[in-house]
Amino acid sequence: MTVNKQVLIATLLLLSGWTIAVPSVQAVQAPSVDLAQANPENQRLRDLLRRGRELVDAGQLAEAIPVYEEAATIESDNARIYSALGFLQARQNNYQAAVEAYQRAIALDNDNGDFYYALGFSQANLQDYSSAAASYRRATELDQDNVEAFIGLGVVLARQGDFNGAIDAYRRVTALQPNSAQAYKFIGSAYIQQERYSEAVESLRRAAELAPREADVQINLGVALINLGNTPDGLTALERAASLEPRNAQTHLQIGEIFQAQGNLDQALTFYRRAASANPGLADVHVLMGNVLLEQEDYLLAIVQYREAIELQPNEPQTHYQLGLALQGRDRIAEAIASFEQARTLYEQQNNAEGVAKVEEALDQMN
Repeated sequence: MTVNKQVLIATLLLLSGWTIAVPSVQAVQAPSVDLAQANPENQRLRDLLRRGRELVDAGQLAEAIPVYEEAATIESDNARIYSALGFLQARQNNYQAAVEAYQRAIALDNDNGDFYYALGFSQANLQDYSSAAASYRRATELDQDNVEAFIGLGVVLARQGDFNGAIDAYRRVTALQPNSAQAYKFIGSAYIQQERYSEAVESLRRAAELAPREADVQINLGVALINLGNTPDGLTALERAASLEPRNAQTHLQIGEIFQAQGNLDQALTFYRRAASANPGLADVHVLMGNVLLEQEDYLLAIVQYREAIELQPNEPQTHYQLGLALQGRDRIAEAIASFEQARTLYEQQNNAEGVAKVEEALDQMN
């Protein structure tokens, strides 16, 4: 009995979302609202802006929001007040509210590149990548030295599958900051998505020179090298990634997936075990270990891993299905049927007709 495995090493990491990330909120700076911008005769407004600034400086962002909202009702044509609101909402992960606030700010001041960058950031976090790309692009037009805007543009273009556009954006970053390891890493990731492995290796080696202790650079370098047929150097890069982050479960999990996609199940299992040791509460690790053990026909240990995963994540139908296969392999038919039936129930709750059909086929084969 075997478990189907994905062998597309080229896109394994990138499709799982580990190497391309939305820019962090730290790049969206808190705008200041100069008290001099307020009507000097309006003491209430001045008091609100001062209080809002004090709350922001103290890290009390949620408390600052209603203060700036009141200020906006007093001076509704002040773009900086709306941009301050956008910043605060974004920091609270209220991205839709942030988008609306930044759009108000832009309506009042449409030549401010920082506003467009912050709008793009918020739209990207809402996964509105098309709108985010337009906002980032406008930010780069207004400020051609805005590195963060070019990075953001590259990220959202990559999310949309426009890898050539993403590479162009990242190249603008390397022109502005020749020692940007992040830009070279993203370029390499985009090349991997296009299966342009030689170019990926070139960019990722440069990233590794600039950031020798970044595990994800080594992981992607390993992927590119393996796809070029240079397995020894690829494995060396993966081992280096593991040594850089020995307690990072996700790093070991990623490396394990690469080995599994290669068909190297023993090595995959080694790294999955390391991931489980680093984070025993990560259900995905137990599922992946179970899948490898099932493929190796080590049904008893596979059962143990699937049960661990179910305890952590009881409503995942695929895990119940896999457990049913492992139980069937041990001729524990009644338990296997119970697992398949639980999987079917969960698939039905998800309206997953394909999953239901798969389970029913397994049940039919047992009769």
